[in-house]
Amino acid sequence: MRVIRLNEVKDKIGLSRSTIYRRIANGEFPKPILLGGRASGWIEDEIDEWLMLCINESRGKK
Repeated sequence: MRVIRLNEVKDKIGLSRSTIYRRIANGEFPKPILLGGRASGWIEDEIDEWLMLCINESRGKK
């Protein structure tokens, strides 16, 4: 399991910081985990799964 920080998440999925946090607030994107202090990160497998769902939806697959 690997934890990735916001910049890597942005690079991986191509969305801005504000869009990512808006989707989190709407329950449309995986929530980050707290790493201590003000640091947070995302489980890379959860981001990959979300991205695959987006790909499948855009191609009419489920």
